[in-house]
Amino acid sequence: MGNLIKTVLFLIVSAFLTHLVPFSDYFRSLDTMIHEFGHALVTLLLSGKVMYIELYANHSGVTYSQVSSRWSLIPISLAGYMIASLFALLLFQLRAYGKERLGLQLITVVAVLSLVLFVRNQAGILWLLGFVVLTVLMLALAPRWLRDLYYLLLAFLTLEESVFGPLSLLLYAWNDPSKAGDATNLALVTPVPAVGWALLFTLFSLWCAVRALQHFFRGRRSSGERRRERMEPQFDRPGSGL
Repeated sequence: MGNLIKTVLFLIVSAFLTHLVPFSDYFRSLDTMIHEFGHALVTLLLSGKVMYIELYANHSGVTYSQVSSRWSLIPISLAGYMIASLFALLLFQLRAYGKERLGLQLITVVAVLSLVLFVRNQAGILWLLGFVVLTVLMLALAPRWLRDLYYLLLAFLTLEESVFGPLSLLLYAWNDPSKAGDATNLALVTPVPAVGWALLFTLFSLWCAVRALQHFFRGRRSSGERRRERMEPQFDRPGSGL
């Protein structure tokens, strides 16, 4: 519980500080892109059809798709918030191993795929074009210190949005369950109410955030630490239950 409270307080402070960074609001759509890409990816994995994605200037988005089974809505609806939270965690894990460049390359690939395959509204296309060009320039021309600062900004903005998004959803589900997005969709095909699904998304995002900040405060691992971590699974004691 202590780590959870510290994480929430840190994210509140982080959100205040990142709002002071010029143009930081522009990059908050990154989490939305990951969220909607998660819906699209799982839709395709379940043999559904993604019609198109729309990304809006207010950092919201929507994915329009066709599915053959009503129950396939469950994993598709789960994918958005959960993949966004896992992606934020991944960004901090990559940073812990000094893999910021790889992280930016991964972000760029997702943005390009979204642009080419899914996003069709003008606001979304313009945002993706600008974001891809800027990130490619950072990869190609920026000195490492600037590139790493850019990466850290994206990582923190993604983490903040991945937590505050489900928290907002929880409020929507509490006040009007019919307007709670993915939680509403899940409630329509399961006996669990929208507020229950929104709570699940919130708890999962907080768990990912706790893990992400552990990576951040632990700092980068040395090559020796990486070798030890690769060796440690040989000495795990299975079945302890502790």
